[in-house]
Order: sequence, then structure tokens, then C-alpha cells
Amino acid sequence: MPTGDPAERGRMDRKAGDAFLSAVILAAGTARRMGRPKLLLPLGDRPLLQHALDAAAASRLDEIVLVLGDEAARVLEGIRLPARLPVRVAVNPDPSAGQSRSLCLGLRAADPRAAAAAILLGDQPRVTGPLIDRVAAAFLGAEVPVARPVYSGPHGRRVPGHPVLVARRIWPEVEKLRGDEGMRGLLVRRPEWLLAVPVAGEAPGDVDTPEDYRSAVAATTARE
Repeated sequence: MPTGDPAERGRMDRKAGDAFLSAVILAAGTARRMGRPKLLLPLGDRPLLQHALDAAAASRLDEIVLVLGDEAARVLEGIRLPARLPVRVAVNPDPSAGQSRSLCLGLRAADPRAAAAAILLGDQPRVTGPLIDRVAAAFLGAEVPVARPVYSGPHGRRVPGHPVLVARRIWPEVEKLRGDEGMRGLLVRRPEWLLAVPVAGEAPGDVDTPEDYRSAVAATTARE
């Protein structure tokens, strides 16, 4: 029998193969390494942040929670919210408190029906809808509460990436994270929770520095 508990409903939805999945896009950082606000920097025909929004909208995810920082109003004026999915905005009033604060705010803002959340970064423009769907499918077919893509780096090194699918049942553990400790720190302590999804090619990188941005512009121009 269904209960009134959202987590229990989420688990039942997942077992039924019809899970409601939220996207939580983290975009509240202070861009210290870039030296200027970066979310609206042009990249191809769109602002940097638009790439993450469009990837989520092109996937099987059911909603977007966009976590912004103290320039939320300006950012919202410069992007186009996808029409296909409902989008809710959560504002982190203290981005300097670290990524964990934004992550927790995003999870709290997710729809009560959500069985899991796909964690995305607003400054990773090379994450695509098909990649999100691949990791989501692996997650839904597994019994562990976390799934993320893993790429092959130099010298055989395994490089983890995004999206990270996180089941609702461990969100209380995520709430215990502090500062810039993200899911990676939690998974070091609980490696049995993780399903690594092998993905060929280079891991989509963050656009953190002016050099990263120049490289992203060059790569986008070459593709187009």
C-alpha cells in the first residue's frame, strides 16, 4: 500500500520503472577563478548556463531545479528557461558557504514525487541529454543509490563526471555535507553505494578559468 511518505512513494515509483527524476543544476558559485561572472558568457549561440539547461530539457528528466547565487535576477534575465519541463529556482543566499549548501537547497526544492535527482553543474557545457539518459537508465536498473559516469583518463586513470544520480533515500546523508564537500567525499566513505557507468571519451570539464573558457569556445566553434 502506498504511504504518505514522499521517499517511500519515490522508491515505489522506481520499482515500477516509472520513476520521477529531478535535475538539480548547481549554478551558485562565485566564479573566483574566472575573475568575472561566467554563467552568461557566450558559448556558441547560447550563454554558458543555457547548455546545462538545454541538456536537462533534452533528457528523460521530469523537472529542473536551478540553484543560483546572489546574481540570480541578472542570470534569469539572460537565459531561456526550457518550455518542456517545469523549472523552479532556488537561491543560495550565501554561495561562499560552499557547494554542499547549494546541493542541499536544490534537493529540498525538488518535487516530492522525485525518486532521485540528477546533479548537474551549470559550467559543464559538454554534458548532453543522451549522456543524462544513459546514466539514468543504469541507475534505474541497479540497486545502489548513486550512479555516475566514469571516463578513461591518461595512464588508465578513471575520471568521474556528471551527472550524478542520487536516490532520495540517501538525501539525509547529503544534508550532512559541509563546505565544498560534494558527493565525491560521501562516496569515498560509502563506496558500496556507487554504480560507475563506463563512458568512452574525455570527461566533460568545468569552465572555471579564462583558459577553460577559451578552450570551450574553440571546441564549440570547431563542432559548429
